[in-house]
Amino acid sequence: MHLAIIMDGNGRWAKKRGLKRVEGHKKGAEVVRDITAYCANNPDIEILTLYAFSTENWKRPKMEIDFLMKLLDNWLKKELTTYIENDIKFDVIGDISKFSTKLRERIEYTKKVTKNNKKLTQILALNYGSRDEITRAVKKLTEKNEEITPENIQKNLDISRDVDLLIRTSGEIRVSNFLLWQIAYAEMFFTKTLWPDFTSKELEQILNEFKKRERRFGGI
Repeated sequence: MHLAIIMDGNGRWAKKRGLKRVEGHKKGAEVVRDITAYCANNPDIEILTLYAFSTENWKRPKMEIDFLMKLLDNWLKKELTTYIENDIKFDVIGDISKFSTKLRERIEYTKKVTKNNKKLTQILALNYGSRDEITRAVKKLTEKNEEITPENIQKNLDISRDVDLLIRTSGEIRVSNFLLWQIAYAEMFFTKTLWPDFTSKELEQILNEFKKRERRFGGI
């Protein structure tokens, strides 16, 4: 199964508690660890893709962006042991060319060290937007002078594997330019729970509900 999650609600979680937005991001990072560990121990889940930083997030205040970049760098450094011990492969989708050299090197190093891990692939969507991804895929085909077909576009996306289940936290009911191609036939769940309050128990409940759904992929 390919599970994709739009992790929404960090800022609102912090605001409700009279805290700065960055405190919500810190708590959200802890939830990423818990949810990833749960998925690594669930044999049904092969890929976990998390929407971490969108192409639109650059519009946020510089102080918050700088904090998020530092948080990501520290996260990768701290969690490397967790990736290795839990046999988790780390990968990214999106255009990370805008990130600092230090952060890009951290990302590439983590990918290199974990590339042979097999229990779960955790993918962070970083500076990612689905329209940008599809545009880049079409450009690749044009440059290679290959025919533009659905099959060829999918092969040239950042990730070609279709999403089986999409979850969005925080009560918002939209997909926000996330994996638009890959979620064509995905089952979707929207929970009012803010991301910092999301738990593996709630995820398990959603997975159990997902198993009850009949997926027809356009058929009868």
